[in-house]
Amino acid sequence: MTAVLPPHPATPALPTPRRLTRAEDGERLHALVWAAGPGRRAISSAVLGGGIGERAWILNAQVAHGYRRTDPERHLASLAADAGLSGPGVGLMTAADVSAYAHARDAGVEAFVTAGVDVRGWAARPGEGAEGVPEPGTINVVVAVPAALTDAALVNAVATATEAKVQALVESGYDCSGTPTDAVCVVADAPAPHREAHAFAGPRSLWGARLARAVHRAVRDAVTEGGGDAPAVRRET
Repeated sequence: MTAVLPPHPATPALPTPRRLTRAEDGERLHALVWAAGPGRRAISSAVLGGGIGERAWILNAQVAHGYRRTDPERHLASLAADAGLSGPGVGLMTAADVSAYAHARDAGVEAFVTAGVDVRGWAARPGEGAEGVPEPGTINVVVAVPAALTDAALVNAVATATEAKVQALVESGYDCSGTPTDAVCVVADAPAPHREAHAFAGPRSLWGARLARAVHRAVRDAVTEGGGDAPAVRRET
């Protein structure tokens, strides 16, 4: 018996982001805003709106190099308010030019990546971690799945996205697992009585495999075309 795969959705799991520009710290800085839409929830390591829960929007804000504010959550909340965003959301930040984001899609999964890799290395290395606010170099991964995922599958999706990111970095010639401040946000439909919630999002599961391919391609494009913190030509596939 041939397995029937779910059809690709007619509308994107996450729409093209709205791009904003502001003047701050003597620089012209950019931000990306996605509307998640109703009935969606996210899992994120972001400083604003991290954890698991319903989220109405995602903000990825560029900050100046040498960023020294010690209240990034309040800063992001202020930027969100200035952008007219309301309700719970996710806020990420980076010193990279977010207007040069990379985008990839795979069978309904949408992945958006901004990458600054000037400060990078391997996750496991000798020495203690540093206290305080780390340097905002950062690879930010925002990925959306057009299906409902359980809590466990959301956690699984973060692991899968991270594995795909590291694979893309190594294949692109970067001897590292990422930067000290990488962040990820996975958006999926919220479970509901009429909606099946997938229990797995590992790289060999249906949605996990699609997520891995989309993140891998977007990270690869972000770091190879942009050369890290240098502005990249935005590429969508």
